[in-house]
Amino acid sequence: MPTTDTESSFIEETCKEGLTENPSIDADYGEQQTLRSNRSTYFEQKIHIPTSEASIFSFRKLWAFTGPGFLMSIAYLDPGNIESDLQSGTVAEFKLLWILMWATVLGLVMQRLAVRVGVVTGLNLAELCQRIYPKVPRLILWIMIEIAIIGSDMQEVIGTAIAFYLLSNKAIPLYGGVLITIVDTFTFLFLDKYGLRKLEALFGFLITVMAITFGYEYVRVAPTQTEVVKGLFYTWCSHCDSKALLQAVGIVGAVIMPHNLYLHSALVKSREVDRSKRNEIKEANKYFFIESAIALFVSLVINIFVVSVFAEGLYNKTNADVHELCLTNNLLHASDFPNNTNNVEADIYKGGVFLGCQFGVAAMYIWAVGILAAGQSSTMTGTYAGQFVMEGFLDLHWTRWKRVLLTRTIAICPTILVAIFSNIDDLTGMNDLLNALMSLQLPFALLPTLTFSSSVAIMGDFRNGVINKVIASVLSVMVVGINLYFVFNFTQSALPHHWAVYVGIAIFMFLYVLFVLYLVGIFLVVLGWKQLVTVSYIGKYLREPYMLEPQLSHSTPVFYS
Repeated sequence: MPTTDTESSFIEETCKEGLTENPSIDADYGEQQTLRSNRSTYFEQKIHIPTSEASIFSFRKLWAFTGPGFLMSIAYLDPGNIESDLQSGTVAEFKLLWILMWATVLGLVMQRLAVRVGVVTGLNLAELCQRIYPKVPRLILWIMIEIAIIGSDMQEVIGTAIAFYLLSNKAIPLYGGVLITIVDTFTFLFLDKYGLRKLEALFGFLITVMAITFGYEYVRVAPTQTEVVKGLFYTWCSHCDSKALLQAVGIVGAVIMPHNLYLHSALVKSREVDRSKRNEIKEANKYFFIESAIALFVSLVINIFVVSVFAEGLYNKTNADVHELCLTNNLLHASDFPNNTNNVEADIYKGGVFLGCQFGVAAMYIWAVGILAAGQSSTMTGTYAGQFVMEGFLDLHWTRWKRVLLTRTIAICPTILVAIFSNIDDLTGMNDLLNALMSLQLPFALLPTLTFSSSVAIMGDFRNGVINKVIASVLSVMVVGINLYFVFNFTQSALPHHWAVYVGIAIFMFLYVLFVLYLVGIFLVVLGWKQLVTVSYIGKYLREPYMLEPQLSHSTPVFYS
């Protein structure tokens, strides 16, 4: 079907804004993109990929591509995830380990799609959203992803503050730990000036710290290995109550972070890939996938450590049990567990206290060091994600310190108020609210990722095949449904029961579902449901993105940087 004059006009206008249908980039366009990349976060240098005679696999090339996947994997190890891990072990013992494992596999599937988009197009997800979606949907997407980043930022602030509280044995108050995160964030912010490889090495070091500290706790607790293996491969949760079910849903919501897809699609731009050569694109996709799989395997092992430690140590334990244990070992934190017969409601603070009571104060400090590493590393990657999203959606290039000052202020203000005027239970309890908040934002990362990676106009021959489309779509529907169930349960239990609250939620959910359906409609058009464009009252809202799907004869991607 030939393109209409309107479609041709729109494509021509879009090309002027920075996209091209011509795979051979002209000098002016390449120069503009080079100048633009020099202003961008993280890419003041690009890693050269060595040539190799090995056609199937080269460790030298894998090493050159190693870095972005490990930075991405830190989102799977942030304080929110660690808390979700220990709560699942406390509530359901080892029975939810299989959900953690398959949620990580699902995360790898989605991260792979985001990586392919970044490698093939040379643009990250935020930049593609800015070019493809109309203005209003684009701004809504940006706001939603910013909310997810700020929510994640708050979890990192909370985790870091609790780590300092434990390390100082309560000498540094919670609000003091929150304030310290302002200073250390700006300190770490300028480390990339020392070189990209050194920065990636720092993240590798922090992941190693988490592996050692949480691995130490795993060895000390010595969980039953047969139960660990059974939990990973027995895909059922026998005799699980509603708390365990809600915790299972929470695991999926905590593992797959919406802003992480935007982050990963941008990080892969740090490697030199000649996008005019099909083999180099294919090779980059292969090595980035291998690296991501290794990185997420490491994160899965660390998460398994945490779940297993508390499955063995706190499952079916009452507050009185731990209270007595702390008194026996003369630890100052015994008062954190009331002397009653209720089961322990664990969080990252009480988890550390329990380890100190059970194995000595050194175990508590080692746990705190691991939480501190998780908080600091995820803080830095969150900073980069925020910068990529702002630059991509708004084409707004703030200096790093201004960007951090804005998001960190938004994250710290409510956190420090809770830290000053409430107790630590309220601070750690904010994690459930934040997980629910981020769960709502997940469709706004999954749907653009599926849309772009399935588009022939964007990806050419590298677009998703039929099997990939079906698998990714089914998994996305499942994840979004699971997350909405989690949000529904959270709002039922946490929000006040008042008609005004219900009206507000109803209005919000109506607008929320309407926008999700809009994104789904664009995705369906990309999949080939062109008839949607002709439907009254619907087609006009889907038409503008649809114009980016002309009948193309070439088999290579049209968007390059």
